[in-house]
Amino acid sequence: MKLLRNLGYAFAIILFAAMIGIGISLWVYRDVPIEFLETSYASQASKFIRIDGTRIHFRDEGSGPAVLLLHANFSNLIDWDPWVEALTDSYRVVRFDFTSHGLTGADPSNDYSQERTLELTSKFIDAMDLGNFSIAGASMGGTVAIRYTHEHPDRIENLILISPESREYNARIPGGLDEVPALARLLTYIMPRALPELMLKSGFADKEQLTDELVDRWYDMWMHKGQREAQLERLRQYKTGDTQQLARSLQTRTLLLRSSAEHDTDFRAGVESAEPLHVIFYPDVGYWVVQEAGEESARDVRAFLDEEQAKE
Repeated sequence: MKLLRNLGYAFAIILFAAMIGIGISLWVYRDVPIEFLETSYASQASKFIRIDGTRIHFRDEGSGPAVLLLHANFSNLIDWDPWVEALTDSYRVVRFDFTSHGLTGADPSNDYSQERTLELTSKFIDAMDLGNFSIAGASMGGTVAIRYTHEHPDRIENLILISPESREYNARIPGGLDEVPALARLLTYIMPRALPELMLKSGFADKEQLTDELVDRWYDMWMHKGQREAQLERLRQYKTGDTQQLARSLQTRTLLLRSSAEHDTDFRAGVESAEPLHVIFYPDVGYWVVQEAGEESARDVRAFLDEEQAKE
């Protein structure tokens, strides 16, 4: 009886300690209030617009020919800062946070399919009254840019792509979230800062270029209330589709930025028949081209756009 009693005490102590540990974890990894995020990451240029029930965060800066920037999955519009700085003296630069990203957050419809993403993008473009414009997209943003260009070829003057085959969907989880362990749902309760840091590091060729500021921003944005649930739904719902076939049919002047992350080699081979196609290769840069080589890639994009403007 004494042994059983001692075991009972020990179990009670372990259970109590576990409950404290869980409580601490839930407190440490609690959602970041939107008020904090907007105070920390919204700028004077930040605006919000209601598009089909969603509150979308965007920035519209500079003047001149319009350029729309579509960020990668897991990213946010702030990552485009080097491009905005390089372009706004001569171009109108518009960028926004996709749903399940940045200060936009969750979509009340809980629809994160490619069709819904393209629909919201199209409605946002119409609301911005961009007229004819250039469009640039990284990863998921690249696939959206390709599909929008395919549907509206007469509106797009230049198409700029970075890793448009979106490795998050094609390589990592080809079948969607069903192939991800159920433990992934724990991210909605416990979200370690080490996760965005690991993801960013894996996409940087030079790890020294990764700053704490970038990791902190990604982590904070992911801690936006409802953001992790929304992102897991996006991973489950979003299917890239055959962007190569669509890109081959385009006649839009296109710039493809390639890096040492060779996952986009097949895409380049698939669209190289498209004309006119310009390719710039960064041998010492990883997957996150905008984040790792923002200033360098911005200079190249500026030269690409200026060359076309000089002809007009």
